[in-house]
Amino acid sequence: MPISLTVQKTEGKPGQVYYPLKLNEVPKPTPREGEVLIRLSAAALNHRDLFIRQHLYPAISFDRPMLADGCGVVVEVGPGCSSDGNSLLHKSVVLMPSAGWESDPEGPEGTFAVLGSSKLHPAGMAQEYVAFPESQVELAPEHLSFVETAALPLVGLTGWRAFVTKSGNAERGRNILVTGIGGGVALQVLQFAIAMGCNVYVTSGDEAKIERAKTLGAKGGVTYKNARWDKELLALLPGDRKYLDAVVDGAGGDIVARTAKILKQGGVISQYGMTLGPKMEWSMAAVLKNIELRGSTMGSHAEFVEMVKFVKEKKIKPVVSRVVYGLDNVDGINGLFEDMKAGKQFGKLVVDFGGDSGSKL
Repeated sequence: MPISLTVQKTEGKPGQVYYPLKLNEVPKPTPREGEVLIRLSAAALNHRDLFIRQHLYPAISFDRPMLADGCGVVVEVGPGCSSDGNSLLHKSVVLMPSAGWESDPEGPEGTFAVLGSSKLHPAGMAQEYVAFPESQVELAPEHLSFVETAALPLVGLTGWRAFVTKSGNAERGRNILVTGIGGGVALQVLQFAIAMGCNVYVTSGDEAKIERAKTLGAKGGVTYKNARWDKELLALLPGDRKYLDAVVDGAGGDIVARTAKILKQGGVISQYGMTLGPKMEWSMAAVLKNIELRGSTMGSHAEFVEMVKFVKEKKIKPVVSRVVYGLDNVDGINGLFEDMKAGKQFGKLVVDFGGDSGSKL
């Protein structure tokens, strides 16, 4: 029988508990009206999955498969699918990592849910087969392997909205600061911004990660462990544009205080996460410079389609940090979680399911 991977409930307080992984035998699903059946080939981890194991995320399901990111091959088309659905048969596809948000640029039209271990949506990518709405899959970029494709959905969508939709500065020649380089979203923003001709600068607590970002096209970077990193960053900016146009940030903390002096009048801080804590200070200095703080959470299906199209056109390859093989390789998958807990990764952590689906068709 096919298998799936879930988290197993154990006693413990949020933040102190660490739910173990559990392998399950499950029946092969049958696609319903408007669905296609996909044999999944690879899936990827996100910080959300670590938060789930620590019970630091809402609406956790212990019965539904883990992971939001996945890709695979359509092996069956259900009733009521369009002609496009039939054209997907035997094709490699990438799946929308969330549901409830179709196209409204302001926010979700319905109940928004991220896939994987969720009471709000039955699907998760840590399973060998998934029946999925035809309308929510896209043909995978042909230049990507299954592993690279699985690395794209959630971070690509989150980075696209935070940078392209929300920052308003996805234009050639703009100076963009991307914080926390090494994380999946930050790396996707880096790649998107470089492909659009921006000058990208990065921060990290690890000098080696800054150097790796430079090899990907970053103009420079600073370590946030240095008390004067904002002044160091200012010195790196080009002489004819000694200011930042936008900051794309996933950490929070003192980012407003650090960047208010070097953002242009009317500059933007696009915030897609706050890993340093759920609150941060807003300063009068930012008000006087007309700086805008814009929250950004994942994105819509319409933005997902735009993002995948851009990746295809620009031949962008998501950065993969490490791969383990086999959905049943619980020890290996636990090792990926250990990488994430320790902050070792530079790029995405991916599970290649192996077998006939483990390499690109």
